[in-house]
Amino acid sequence: MKIFAISDLHLCLSGAKPMDIFGETWANYLQIIKQDWNTKVGSGDYVLMAGDMSWALKLEEAKEDLDYLSSLNGNKIIIRGNHDYWWKSISNLRKQLPPNIYPLQNDAIKIDNYIIAGSRGWTVPENNKPFGEEDKKLYAREVIRMELSLMSACKLKTDENDKIIVMIHFPPFNSVFDESEFTKLFEKYGVDKVVYGHLHGKAGRTVLTKKINNIEYFLTSCDKLNNKLIQLY
Repeated sequence: MKIFAISDLHLCLSGAKPMDIFGETWANYLQIIKQDWNTKVGSGDYVLMAGDMSWALKLEEAKEDLDYLSSLNGNKIIIRGNHDYWWKSISNLRKQLPPNIYPLQNDAIKIDNYIIAGSRGWTVPENNKPFGEEDKKLYAREVIRMELSLMSACKLKTDENDKIIVMIHFPPFNSVFDESEFTKLFEKYGVDKVVYGHLHGKAGRTVLTKKINNIEYFLTSCDKLNNKLIQLY
């Protein structure tokens, strides 16, 4: 079994919000993703997707986009991004999504010796920059949710060889990789690898992989990866 990651596809197969208006990286990006994905991924493999799957506002509007994801090889584990407005009740999602797409929300799932935990996260404070009261509130709430996810992961850990992979949509550190309440949790709970997205464009920071205190971090926004999957295991 192999585990890959990619995120921030921002699907809109209805054509209402095409992504190629954001630059040449997005031209024919779905065709590039599909070819690379189906070449690399087998039926028993998994792809972790850290948010922003679809521009849809409601689940029924996201059906075409989710069907596209379902048609790609392998199994998908997804978390909510800040643009996934179609993502409402987690119980309803688990009933309605195709069987090869599994949504995580403040919890974890175990597959063989891999435990995948996930929560959306929030913007991390930058040095010497304002961090408003609403941001402080959301940040604190998302830290609690991440810890709930990691507590679920630890309950699933039954072997010393089990690996914990965290999915978080927002970068878990600021632009200079200072520690945050998220990274402190990852160290506390023995996380092995973290995948995150949210960042886009040439102007955005692009450090695809970074190791901090023995934890590997992977930026998985599709345009940053040239629309190709990154392999974790």
